[in-house]
Amino acid sequence: MQNRPLSHLRVLDFGQYLAGPLVGMMLADLGAEVIRIDPPGGPRWLDPAFDMLSRGKRALTLDLKTRAGRETALELVRRADVVIENFRPGVMERLGLGPKDLRTAHPGIISVSLPGFASTDPEFPDLAAWEAVIASRTGQFTDMGLNRRLMGINPSFTPLGLASAYGATFGAMSVLFALAARDRMGGEHIEVPLASALLEGLVYNCEQIERYPERYKSPREIELERRAGEGLPNDLSFAELSEFLDPFYRTYECADGRGFYVVACSIVNHPQRVLEVLGLGHLLAELPDFDVYSDRSAWPDDWSLRSYPVGARDRKRVSDAMKAAFLTRPAHEWEALFGVAKAPATAQRSTREWLADKDALASGLVIQLDDPRYGIMRQMGNLAWLCGDVGAMDKVAGPEPDEMRVALEAVLAEPPRTVSGTSKQGGWLDGLRVLDLTNVIAGPTVGSTLARFGATVTLVQPVLPSVDPWNAVVFGLHAQRGKDSILLDLRNEDGREVFWRLVAEADVITINGTDQQRDALGLTEDRLNSINPRLILVQLDAFGGPVRGPKSDHLGYDDLAQAATGVMTRFGGGPETPEEHAHFGTIDVLTGYCACVALGGALEQLRATGAGGIARASLAAAGEMIQAQFMYDFDGREPFDEPAGREVRGWGPFYHCYKAADGWMFFAAPTLKYKALAMVGALADLAGVDEAELVGKLAERFATRPVDDWAQAYSGTSVGIVRLGSLHETRDQALQRESAGEIDISTATFRVVRHDRHPMGRWVDLVAPNAVRPATATISIPEPAPKYGADTRVILTRLGFSKGEIQTMIDKGAAGERWSDRYLPE
Repeated sequence: MQNRPLSHLRVLDFGQYLAGPLVGMMLADLGAEVIRIDPPGGPRWLDPAFDMLSRGKRALTLDLKTRAGRETALELVRRADVVIENFRPGVMERLGLGPKDLRTAHPGIISVSLPGFASTDPEFPDLAAWEAVIASRTGQFTDMGLNRRLMGINPSFTPLGLASAYGATFGAMSVLFALAARDRMGGEHIEVPLASALLEGLVYNCEQIERYPERYKSPREIELERRAGEGLPNDLSFAELSEFLDPFYRTYECADGRGFYVVACSIVNHPQRVLEVLGLGHLLAELPDFDVYSDRSAWPDDWSLRSYPVGARDRKRVSDAMKAAFLTRPAHEWEALFGVAKAPATAQRSTREWLADKDALASGLVIQLDDPRYGIMRQMGNLAWLCGDVGAMDKVAGPEPDEMRVALEAVLAEPPRTVSGTSKQGGWLDGLRVLDLTNVIAGPTVGSTLARFGATVTLVQPVLPSVDPWNAVVFGLHAQRGKDSILLDLRNEDGREVFWRLVAEADVITINGTDQQRDALGLTEDRLNSINPRLILVQLDAFGGPVRGPKSDHLGYDDLAQAATGVMTRFGGGPETPEEHAHFGTIDVLTGYCACVALGGALEQLRATGAGGIARASLAAAGEMIQAQFMYDFDGREPFDEPAGREVRGWGPFYHCYKAADGWMFFAAPTLKYKALAMVGALADLAGVDEAELVGKLAERFATRPVDDWAQAYSGTSVGIVRLGSLHETRDQALQRESAGEIDISTATFRVVRHDRHPMGRWVDLVAPNAVRPATATISIPEPAPKYGADTRVILTRLGFSKGEIQTMIDKGAAGERWSDRYLPE
């Protein structure tokens, strides 16, 4: 279909398995012509999930090891805009299709490579980088969250493809940003190591703050410290964990037995809305609620309703009252009531239930298409989209192998594509002015990500904070990097005047909110178009999709997307024991990256047509993305029997955590299986053991030698063996101090910066922005997040206000300079 955001682009997708095909699918979903290049014999991954990832693509079989196949590929490159591949480093070069070969054929080509680890990193030259190998080395399987640590479960396995999801979004956004700058900068080669992307995505789980104040620690963190200090084991049962859960951040059982997950802490008014919906409004008069941006020594009580967590004095009685209330109605009734009341919560669902959910289908978060192989197939919808894109919901099933052969001659008869850009200086987004209206994690991730590519970002927050310091300041240390900060009261006439001046000078506006919240700010499509028809609004929310649905205006957070889409029931082992995925911001960060992909599509549409628009992403869509390999259903589908629960350590004997003589390791031989055992003499006699008994036999055998011995035995093969790392170990090993001089973000796979000159007055360790590595464009480490309101006077002066006018606005509360005396309240 023509006249779609990317319908003028041609993409060659050499990707296999998950990460590369995901990039191609996202571009195809935005209208690009994507040609999947298969090896003789067809794709390596024969699975319905791969067919889903191939939707909207063409397929061409080429033997790249032959001269004819290589020459055909290069002729296609001359008539294409983008090349995607996710082989091991060096594979494309050996095929004669490396970055230099591509640029010789077409100087304007944008190519992206998604290896498991950085091609420049000497630590991983011969490692087969399967998804779980990347996760194991980075630390995803170790200390999987506070619950698992308190229960003494370590390691534990999850089948979620986080590395591929984060890597694919970085790959798609970087391709689109490079395209937007191509007329100025020419062609580009980009490397996105999946392990680097994974550590960036899990940044909030390895953030470390000097002298971290006690007030920001959850009850579970305090209990872990108590047990460690007293030498006690971590051996709590799942039922015992409930004592440490916040009333406004947990699952409750409803009258129908279904779990109902509430996430309503940290935001002004959200706990109140929850209690009122439950008929417990009378408790509000008994619970403390006050501003928490002062030091704790100045508080009038031990805790405040607007700040996480609820204090120990009131935690049990509030939880007990809520438990009793939830038992009076079934989950679907509570879901409707909470949605109307704008109280963030959702019923717990499995992935299969989500795929059949009428609200998900109505909004386009789940789509149906007629696949010739499977019949009517329900699958995840767009991960990023533009409002007004009439083709966003029109999907074509993945192609049969080599179906494009009949059209090849016509494509090769087209003239080669040319690009005039030659400058190689600067960032892709240099000069782009972004007005950031977001809070918490998902929304701010957009602006902080854009800053690394050269965008100038101005953050607008209210004069009186609506989010507690744990979310706004602690998480903001990463999420608000690279921004200027102004505080405005948008209910005040003078504050609104400033706001609309900022809108008038912006190229991009970012907002995390529903359509109702967006319209309440006056940011309607018609008004924005009248101000500047080239203006792009980036909007992300919880349950919005390409089409308005019944839940499009329901509020939600990361954990609620996990609960709604099936992550929690899988991770916890079933509907009776749902558990949030271990890592803070798992979906939040990914949603921010997906919104960057949507912005990239809007920028390319702007370049091609001169028209701006609204670019969208949602938490629920990102929740589907991390489950991409399971996110489909059809009559006759094999059972949803992927690994689930707390005690799981792998996916069968050939993709599993084992304990070697000197520690835990991951063994990955998902394609070779028994053939892998025959390759090593110490395992060869196990090749005849039944698969049901093989985990135990391999565990005994692997325990006899250290990890390095086993890794060396399989070096250079398609079998991956790697020692299990932890996120904290990975952070500490990759650390460089800001004060020591220039930070290298282009060599090692992992890089963490200790910001020891931070305006907070204490150091903080944050993951460096090194997931995207262009050959020529500049990537910058953003400046530290400013104290909220630190730039108010400077910004108002730039907008033309006098010193007297600025002081008057501050005195009247139309503008502000700070939320608290300290950067991080003690």
